[in-house]
Amino acid sequence: MEVKRDDMATGVLQYKKQYKDVKVSYLKRVRWAVSLYYFSMGLCFATWASRIPDIKTSLGLSEADLGTVLFAIPFGQLFIMPFSGRLASKYGSHKTAVIGISLYVISLTTLGLGTERWHLLLALFFFGMCSNLTNISVNTQGIYAEGLYKRAIMSSFHGAWSIAGFTGAVISLGMTALHLSPLVHFIIVSSVLLIVVATNFKYLVRVKNKPTEQTKKKGFPKLNPTLMWLGVIGFCCMLSEGIMFDWSGVYFKDVVKAPASLVVLGYTSFMLMMATGRFLGDRVVQRFGRKKVLQVSGCLISAGLLSAVLLPYIVTAALSFMLVGIGVSTIVPTVYSLAGRTPDIAPSIALTMVSSISFLGFMLGPPVIGYIAEAFGLKISFAIIGIFGFGITIMVTRIKSIGHLFIR
Repeated sequence: MEVKRDDMATGVLQYKKQYKDVKVSYLKRVRWAVSLYYFSMGLCFATWASRIPDIKTSLGLSEADLGTVLFAIPFGQLFIMPFSGRLASKYGSHKTAVIGISLYVISLTTLGLGTERWHLLLALFFFGMCSNLTNISVNTQGIYAEGLYKRAIMSSFHGAWSIAGFTGAVISLGMTALHLSPLVHFIIVSSVLLIVVATNFKYLVRVKNKPTEQTKKKGFPKLNPTLMWLGVIGFCCMLSEGIMFDWSGVYFKDVVKAPASLVVLGYTSFMLMMATGRFLGDRVVQRFGRKKVLQVSGCLISAGLLSAVLLPYIVTAALSFMLVGIGVSTIVPTVYSLAGRTPDIAPSIALTMVSSISFLGFMLGPPVIGYIAEAFGLKISFAIIGIFGFGITIMVTRIKSIGHLFIR
């Protein structure tokens, strides 16, 4: 079924009425389908991130060179960002999710084709475009699927994304052990993910929003103050998350001086704890409340990053990255869930506003780290990013404009 949906005048997802008579087994299948789309999105990015050290070496890139190249991803994100939410709202996120993630996994293969720096720049720009369309569409599906249940399940969806990150690290270990090139690695993963997308699309939640003034206007939507603060909180979290994806392997190789077989340990430790935290996150939030969980999470991020700087040894650095993983695990799911419940704004539009700010941290952080590392060293750059975790705690404590969402 495909449901026409009005804006949320009272913060209630009206489309739920259309699904009230479906069987529980069908709702479970919907949840599985959405979870697999999150997993596919996460595995796509994790596959790229796990081979960054190899691509950096093969192209002879310095830390600053890598930082410059990585800027292509946020540029691609920004290019498509004004359109992602409106496309999902106009045509339905169930359609744009399929298109976006299909292009996303196809673009992954192009990242292994480059033999020159500019080749990689172009491929990463397209990769960034596809990732943003996919991110908005799949997270909109997550909000709709959560609306069909009587409890929070958004964190578990992001847990599927995190499990994909861990899976990507394990697959990378196998591919490296078999001495397969990044290109062959990317082609294998992309082929599998296309099959997953094709076999699950019919179970996505089919909702189309009626046109509103928001969706008719061109350019970026007008920023809602509540969504702005949610975006800033997400920015600080995803800044830390981004450097874990792109720089944890480099940190273990260049700072921790881990042997080649253990370079991926930092990334794996982070992803394992982030996935664990997300699968437990819904119950933790229900017991302690969103506000307290966000405050503690910010402190854990800072404690983890600063510990890795002060104790740059294999065991202590791995444990520190675990703390970072726990810290970031519940922040983004909570922020996205709150954004999707904002009254009078379609979820896809709200997510565009929040992710426009949040993903700048995820995508701009890693390139900036490259420049800081080139000038002052990688340890200093990690210490600087560590401060942003405390920023999350302070903002959640002091910001009153989002207080009404915490108690709903």
